[in-house]
Amino acid sequence: MKRTYPRHIAAIIDEAMERAGLTDSLNEQRASAAWADVVGASINRYTTRRYVDHGVLHVYLTSASLKNELGFVRDRLMDAINRWVGADVVKEIVFH
Repeated sequence: MKRTYPRHIAAIIDEAMERAGLTDSLNEQRASAAWADVVGASINRYTTRRYVDHGVLHVYLTSASLKNELGFVRDRLMDAINRWVGADVVKEIVFH
């Protein structure tokens, strides 16, 4: 009988996700969820919808002035979200 050593459940789940080819989808969901943590509650309250599609984070905002202001810090937001996820998922952010 082959002897195996104990592994963390997180490592087992990550390996299973990698085998199934679902890590990209999972990272996109993590990036979408990271929006609220990165921008904070005060900005997130103006967000109605957000999703990642092929490396583009689409964010729907109810405030036109906030959309304009966030356009100036787009690169910093992308870096912060990618750091939060731990992978280079978001290549561009589009504000609607």
